[in-house]
Amino acid sequence: MTLNIPNPKVIIHTTYGPITVELFVNKVPKTVENFLQYVDDGFYINTLFHRVIDRFIVQGGGFQIGMVQKTTRPPITNEIKNGLRNEMATVAMARVAGDTHSATSQFFINTQDNESLNRHNNNTDPAGYCVFGKVLEGMAVIERIEGSPTSTHGEHENVPVQDIFIQLIERMN
Repeated sequence: MTLNIPNPKVIIHTTYGPITVELFVNKVPKTVENFLQYVDDGFYINTLFHRVIDRFIVQGGGFQIGMVQKTTRPPITNEIKNGLRNEMATVAMARVAGDTHSATSQFFINTQDNESLNRHNNNTDPAGYCVFGKVLEGMAVIERIEGSPTSTHGEHENVPVQDIFIQLIERMN
């Protein structure tokens, strides 16, 4: 039996302004439950957008100032078989490339259509990245983040030179 409950919404408060996201609870319930548990726990407070690639993605939700990685709960199952695509303004779970079921707290926002991140058989990492939401408001904020200068920080590439914080993520409804 499939539930048809209203999609929850969250506001991602950032250094550059708010981003409103709708979460697809009916399509990917375990992924949304995982994300909202991190939200409710206050996990994302003062984490960084730590990976910014122009015309690709902005990623956050796992590192604090100084690129110190936060401790997460165990990984979740990749709910990739959901019909959702990595299109511009969608939000997806980040994971370790080559490790299908390794997503924990990190997420990214697609700043263009990213077909290479979808599930298919002709990719070096065919499992794909699970979309679980879509930006409703705040694309100008995302574009500002995306335009930030980046550099390498230790083993991490594409790290914004100036820290860009996720100050808080909170439920709207």
